Amino acid sequence: MFAVRRTGMIRVSLLLSVGLLAACAAQKDARVSPLPEEQCLAAPERERLLALDQRDFDQDLADGGGGWRAVADKHGCAISAANLIRDYRERHSLVEPIIYWHEGQMRAEGNEYAAAILLFEKSRPPKGQGNTGWNQYVDASIAFLKRDKSALIQARDSLSRVKAPPGVTLTDGVFEIPNNSGKPLKMRWPPNIDVVDGLIKCYERSYHEAYGDARCRTAPPK
Repeated sequence: MFAVRRTGMIRVSLLLSVGLLAACAAQKDARVSPLPEEQCLAAPERERLLALDQRDFDQDLADGGGGWRAVADKHGCAISAANLIRDYRERHSLVEPIIYWHEGQMRAEGNEYAAAILLFEKSRPPKGQGNTGWNQYVDASIAFLKRDKSALIQARDSLSRVKAPPGVTLTDGVFEIPNNSGKPLKMRWPPNIDVVDGLIKCYERSYHEAYGDARCRTAPPK
């Protein structure tokens, strides 16, 4: 797994999603027409990526991101990245919630909302496992894709009430996550609350914009 194992009771899968959040926080174009897959990923490179171990494929945040992120970072290649994640998941028989989440995000980025909703539902942790607000974040994301603003606001309210578990130190409502970039990520508590605020602020826009445009959410703490 990537550098973070656990911070208190926070799930690793939740923390890994933060890396994608940080990598995608820059402003993006309003609408991006998907490119043909061969323009996003040549066959030899596809096979190389599919042969990577899970850490390098799904959790490499160094130098702008490796694995599937290197594909997703290309203009118009969100759906190609989603298909790559799907193929990797199926080839390696993976069922971890985070792999479904990342594929779902890429499908949402490419405006495949119905498929993204199904994948987001599969990203929930098994019953009985702590999720530290993850399910509320999933609820909010699905509500946005379904264009259900009342459910989105309700999910945001539920997320805002999640308390920090033992072992997580908050300073002015902010906590730090170590990562392999060498500089800890600083985030508001609870995790992903700024993302949900962005979905509400930019509710009338696409997921691609509401999630990725930094102007939609509160600037990250410094």
